[in-house]
Amino acid sequence: MSILKVARMGHPVLRAAARPIERGEIRRPQLQGLLDDMIDTMMEYRGVGLAAPQVHEGLRVFVAQLADEESDEGRPDLDEEPTVIINPEIDVLDEHLVEDWEGCLSIPDIRGLVPRARAIVARGLDRTGAPLEIHASGFTARVIQHETDHLDGVLFFDRMSDFGSLTYLEEYTRYWRKNDD
Repeated sequence: MSILKVARMGHPVLRAAARPIERGEIRRPQLQGLLDDMIDTMMEYRGVGLAAPQVHEGLRVFVAQLADEESDEGRPDLDEEPTVIINPEIDVLDEHLVEDWEGCLSIPDIRGLVPRARAIVARGLDRTGAPLEIHASGFTARVIQHETDHLDGVLFFDRMSDFGSLTYLEEYTRYWRKNDD
């Protein structure tokens, strides 16, 4: 496995729409190797999600550490195997937008408040090509929407309604992060 170079904001790959993956490509060793490398890269950088364009691959796939449906208001269980979603499509189940903090491996050390749909259903394929459907709300829905945005060339800044919340990670940690104790 390899740790891949993460594209940073400003690189054109982050603003291009990714191409769908054909079913015949899914089981190829090259794609399976890329998925393994994406998972290793996400873990190395302590992210909860990583889309293929973030590692310079214009493919419609992302990996993510998702909370199970029973606890999706909380953070993911990092001991669980990351989820792979190929060619994701999202349907909004709850149009109510909720603002919460987001960061991005492609925009290191910056956080901002981003409005997102509270509840969604995501459909796509898993890494074997089997159909996948995830009903999600809260943090899990936010992660899926954030990573799917990357596949359309959208960064979290593009979703922000007000740039007044932009902060560096150090100030976010000092002044804004909820106390987990």
